[in-house]
Amino acid sequence: MEAALREATTPRTGAPPPRPVAFLFPGLGDHHPDMGRHLYRDFTAFAETVDTCAELLRAELDRDIREVIFAGPARPAGQSGGLDLRALLGRGQPAAADSELDRTALAQPALFVVEYALARLWQRWGLQPEVMLGYSLGEYVAACLAQVLTLEESLTLVARRARLIESLPPGAMLAVTLPEEELLPLLTEGLSLSAVNGPEFCVVAGPVDEVGALRELLAARDVVTRPVRSGHAFHSAMMLPIADQVTELARTLHPRPPRIPYVSNVTGELITAAEATDPGYWARHLCSPVRFAEGLRTVAGERLLLEVGPGQTLSSMATSFRGGDPGAVVASMRHPLDGQDDSEVLLRAVSRLRQAGADLDWQRLPAGDTPAPDAPASSKAGGPTPATPTETALTELWARLLKTDDIPRDVSFFDLGGNSLTASRLALRITRRFGVELTLRTIYGNPTVARMAAVIDGQTPPAEPAATTPAAPGRNLVTLPNGLTVSQQNEAETKHFYEDIFEHRGYARHGVTIADGATVVDVGGNIGLFTLFAHAEAKDVRIFTFEPAPPMFAHLSHNVAAHGVDATLFNIGLSDHEGTAEFTFYPRSSGMSSFHPDEDEEKRNLRTVIANQFSSDGPAPELVGFAEELVDVRFEAVPFTARLRTLSSVIREEGIAQIDLIKIDVQKAELDVVRGIDDEHWPLIRQMVLEAHDGDGRVDLLRRMLVGHGFQVLAVQDELYAGTDIYTIYATRDGR
Repeated sequence: MEAALREATTPRTGAPPPRPVAFLFPGLGDHHPDMGRHLYRDFTAFAETVDTCAELLRAELDRDIREVIFAGPARPAGQSGGLDLRALLGRGQPAAADSELDRTALAQPALFVVEYALARLWQRWGLQPEVMLGYSLGEYVAACLAQVLTLEESLTLVARRARLIESLPPGAMLAVTLPEEELLPLLTEGLSLSAVNGPEFCVVAGPVDEVGALRELLAARDVVTRPVRSGHAFHSAMMLPIADQVTELARTLHPRPPRIPYVSNVTGELITAAEATDPGYWARHLCSPVRFAEGLRTVAGERLLLEVGPGQTLSSMATSFRGGDPGAVVASMRHPLDGQDDSEVLLRAVSRLRQAGADLDWQRLPAGDTPAPDAPASSKAGGPTPATPTETALTELWARLLKTDDIPRDVSFFDLGGNSLTASRLALRITRRFGVELTLRTIYGNPTVARMAAVIDGQTPPAEPAATTPAAPGRNLVTLPNGLTVSQQNEAETKHFYEDIFEHRGYARHGVTIADGATVVDVGGNIGLFTLFAHAEAKDVRIFTFEPAPPMFAHLSHNVAAHGVDATLFNIGLSDHEGTAEFTFYPRSSGMSSFHPDEDEEKRNLRTVIANQFSSDGPAPELVGFAEELVDVRFEAVPFTARLRTLSSVIREEGIAQIDLIKIDVQKAELDVVRGIDDEHWPLIRQMVLEAHDGDGRVDLLRRMLVGHGFQVLAVQDELYAGTDIYTIYATRDGR
């Protein structure tokens, strides 16, 4: 924080001409426990305003709103926290603070207090808005600052309105990447257009079941959607039952014409004196869609846009509206999933505003006497770091999504106008372009081109301390119960396969052994768990592993290198001929990826596995979570063109003299692999384990083929797979 303070308060020479500023006030959605805690700790003016509001609200709420806002343990000054992984993953039980801020009756007053106190702090520092734009509840803050309502009247209206909303039946809201004119015909009778935030960015609100049905419909049409954090259907027909009560409440107040212009959510234009003083206006505001995109057009012009409140959603939308120019849009506070200190974020906002020409009174800012911060990397000796090929390709993806060609390598995706919806689109395009699946957690944690490209390349992102274990490409590392740390695609899936290979030890239970010095062939290597098992089972084992999917091959390569495995890796598929073939990769269910995809069959098998699991003595949480994820989340297929070779061609090329064990797990391509073994090479093979799908009598065909080559064969079906066509074939020779 010291460097940020110094940077914010250092007098500047040759400053740009003054530019007017518009304040943007967010609505519910990015609110979170402890929003503004560090501002309350570090800035007296902010704390005093919060304290005043808390006292005015005490009678309305029958409690201290500060206990709701600042409910978590205090973080020491200067200590930055990193990402809130629990919140990102949606895991764990919510803390009391989360639960209270999910209550509309408390969340709305809490958000108003933080935004109003922050706006007053900016004004104390000499920044006066030329115009204001609030989003939903944010318009109440704008009306208060414009002196349409006094602070006490505003808090009364907000608190009582929030209680009325909380009395309504629950509802849901969904952000949708469609234009208004394409979305409206898809809405059922109970659904309402709740907001228009951009040319292809709307929000729908209504009953929970109807919103859910719309989400499924849009998913089937490959439309990206994201649920909005809300227990009610704001700005929808579900608000109509309390509209008259809101009007009667407003009649008890004494509104005045605005002293500072601000935009009406209802019209998207500057509010008129007649609208601002009409008690019925707040009822129309309650039930009408938020015309935020039109409001941006009204306030933008040459003004600087400053988001005044928690999160950076409005900044992202405004930056996108301005063609990706981050210099004209500034956020005051951190994203709720980012653990930075809010005071540091605020002081960096001060610096950005001053550099852009905002008329701040720097003499009013907190004084700092710490050394100046280091120069930016691009200005240090040696010049800027050249872009890598991945950075260049990634920049092209960003440019198409953000609709701008100005993509600095060290500026956040969200500062350039990205949001959770565009981040979801970005993740899908990265998977298609690079074969790496990035979660939202990874994108939020590595939001610049430079950092994101490093993750894609499997490198440690810049400005981060090097890890003891090399960074994994695009996914987190997970430590398995036996102490192995692996790079992996899906934690639940990984733990299921770990149990099957390392703990249940089906191979050993059916007579398959791996001796010291053995040669093992792993066909369908996935992330390499069987390769790691073979390495751990005996000494000096030599392994040849085949995996056609680039994302899985990246994890496989990492795991082999990290654990010192003597393995030769092939990013190809094995078949009965040489050439290429389309490979369908399921990022969320990599074990079902296949050269012969049949999504209906795969879903049926998974549902059967779930039923079998719950009929046993106790469901394994990892397997249940894995299967539920695969069934509940739509299979999202990513195609790759894979190179094909025969196993015999590899045997000749690598000079393999003996194969002690072949494991084949290739999702319905097992017969192709076996047919790619020439007669001369069958005597080299001592043991074989295959997963086989018996939909066309394949198990019997493979049994007869293996017996003909001198193997004793056992085909078994694990009780977990009862009712499916999945079997495991164990083939061994007497002379092993």
